[in-house]
Amino acid sequence: MNRRVVIKLSGQAIGDSMAASGYNDVAVDSIVGQIARVVSTGTQVSLVVGGGNLWRGHQARPDMDRVKADSMGMLATVMNAIYLAEAFKRQDTKATVLTPMPIANITRVYEKDMALELMANQTVLINAAGTGHPYFSTDTITALRAAELEADCILYAKNIDGVYDRIPDDNPSARKYKTLSYTTAIKNDLKVIDIAAMHLSNGAGIPSYIFDLNAQDSISLACAHPNTGQLNGTYMNVDNKEDYYV
Repeated sequence: MNRRVVIKLSGQAIGDSMAASGYNDVAVDSIVGQIARVVSTGTQVSLVVGGGNLWRGHQARPDMDRVKADSMGMLATVMNAIYLAEAFKRQDTKATVLTPMPIANITRVYEKDMALELMANQTVLINAAGTGHPYFSTDTITALRAAELEADCILYAKNIDGVYDRIPDDNPSARKYKTLSYTTAIKNDLKVIDIAAMHLSNGAGIPSYIFDLNAQDSISLACAHPNTGQLNGTYMNVDNKEDYYV
């Protein structure tokens, strides 16, 4: 079991445009329940949530200012983070929403020592609003928080079960990596993670694990990686490590 992890969760994973609330509460309760159990066993968890279920900056009309579009995206992640924090509260697990800038009395401003103290007291950190600046993805803030908090591993919950050498939907012969170096992923333009995030994680020496969120108990198993063979994702290493296919 990892001592400290940062989990990246997309907005689409918790959203449901057909639901009255706009959220898939079955998915939310499953995700929150798994994280709550992991925290109760001693693993410290920092969560980064996207906002794509509410707003995606690159889908804004072409004449919209990019900075304003990205700012809306940051606010969307705050809404998702507050929703998740309430879900943790219902499961008797402490959670705090952190943002890089003050948002009235709704969130707390991120600061490393405070964040470490909260995690040591079994509080889940939910990072929202990205870096507070446009042009940075939620993958980038995930890698940044992992480096700052000296995480053991970054866990990327995806709708695909790992990293492939080609897009599997378009290439039936595509092969999935079991382990993969950041350098190989960057060189071959494997877009499963933002390139800036991969460079940052590689420099900080922090590995990543890419897995299928929809697999049974996926988050619990990912937090235990590599001490489990039940979740067949892709482990992304720092440089100078050999690549292996499944």
